[in-house]
Amino acid sequence: MKRLLAMVLLVTLALTAGRADEAPGGYVLDIRGAIGPATLDYVSRGIDRAAERDAELIVLRMNTPGGLDSSMRDIIEAIVESPVPVVTYVSPSGSRATSAGTYIMYASHVAAMAPGTTIGAATPVQMGGMPGGDEEETTEDTDNGNGDNGDEDAADEDNGNGAPQPANAMERKMINDAVSYIRSLAEMRDRNADWAEKAVREAASIGSSEALELNVIDLMADDMDDLLAQIDGREVRTSAGDITLETDGLALEFIEPDWRNELLSVITNPNVAYILMLVGIYGLIFELANPGAVVPGVLGSISLLLALFAFQALPINYAGLGLMLLGAAFMVGEAFMPSFGILGIGGLAAFVLGSLLLVDTGVEAYELSLAVVIGVSAVSFVVIFGIATMAVRSHRRRVASGAEQMVEEAAEAAADFRDGRGKVRLLGEVWNAVLEGEGEVRKGDTVRVSRVDGLTVHVRPTGANRQELQ
Repeated sequence: MKRLLAMVLLVTLALTAGRADEAPGGYVLDIRGAIGPATLDYVSRGIDRAAERDAELIVLRMNTPGGLDSSMRDIIEAIVESPVPVVTYVSPSGSRATSAGTYIMYASHVAAMAPGTTIGAATPVQMGGMPGGDEEETTEDTDNGNGDNGDEDAADEDNGNGAPQPANAMERKMINDAVSYIRSLAEMRDRNADWAEKAVREAASIGSSEALELNVIDLMADDMDDLLAQIDGREVRTSAGDITLETDGLALEFIEPDWRNELLSVITNPNVAYILMLVGIYGLIFELANPGAVVPGVLGSISLLLALFAFQALPINYAGLGLMLLGAAFMVGEAFMPSFGILGIGGLAAFVLGSLLLVDTGVEAYELSLAVVIGVSAVSFVVIFGIATMAVRSHRRRVASGAEQMVEEAAEAAADFRDGRGKVRLLGEVWNAVLEGEGEVRKGDTVRVSRVDGLTVHVRPTGANRQELQ
């Protein structure tokens, strides 16, 4: 027993010593595509991991067209608070750091670009279309961003720099907030704040060489090895204090997105979240309509929870969500209480309007696809039309059960009628019958039921004989 304990202790000490001898090195995180909740989760967890392991460097290798403002600001907060220096490197050639990527570049401790890459176009996405807007959309009382309010002549000339101005107070508020935010980042990292403002107000974009000349970035690097060699010995200020980088020949570990990040990336796609919500709603409805089915209820509950998780991570319009739920309720009401299409059509209209309002980010990668909305609406319309058609047919159809079923049914006289009374065979049974009107009914004649009164049927002669009945 003592020998076993000694062996376990030796193995533990050996593993501990091996880990202690390992150099922390640096970590590389790839930011590819639109920036959203999945990117935020990936980057923030990567930064936390680097901090826990006392890494010397974090490299964000970037190629992004932009993304959600909320996710961008959270990533920037993680960078600013990181005790490990963060280098944002736009690479390889042909990559870009536009819109949200520009802000992240300005927030990083070191900003670098590969030859043939671009940066800029940082106008808030809700302002999309301003750079190509007409001069008639300018305002005369908007601050031009250079500290002066601008007079009428400046307004008439788009402030003399060709930059279209915000058309209303809300746009001015958004654009000025974005300008103040990126200028504060530029001042924090001693980079070109004036060009940063231009990138916001005018959607300006430049290449890597010009960015280096204008002090928008700190350096240009051909590849990762060149980047590490150039930043070696550079002093940066982090949340843990001033740090001198020792990166020449530094071992780098690439952190790939794990299953959690991949799952988050999928379900935070607005189209996927939209479909999950519909599957959840209709699954629960089917379960309530058919108690004990189990499968629809289980799938519906899981889908609905995933959709709600995705919606809390996405900037959704709650008015749109409310309209969608109201529309779904009306459509379900059409199925259970047919109104000949009134509830269904109203529900479909509310559902479509809510779908169009649901996600309004201005970022193409995080917009709800119109094709998906049209497809789902078309299917819903077909279902509603089918329900309304069946309701109309059911309303027109004769009653198929009870006493009402026997009205207009043909019956056979079981014996001659005397004084207008007799017996008839109807639906396999013998009934007392009363003749309505004038006429004579003989055994075997065919009569037609006019109405049912208790256990007596009122009939009228048809003139048909037994052969005609058969």
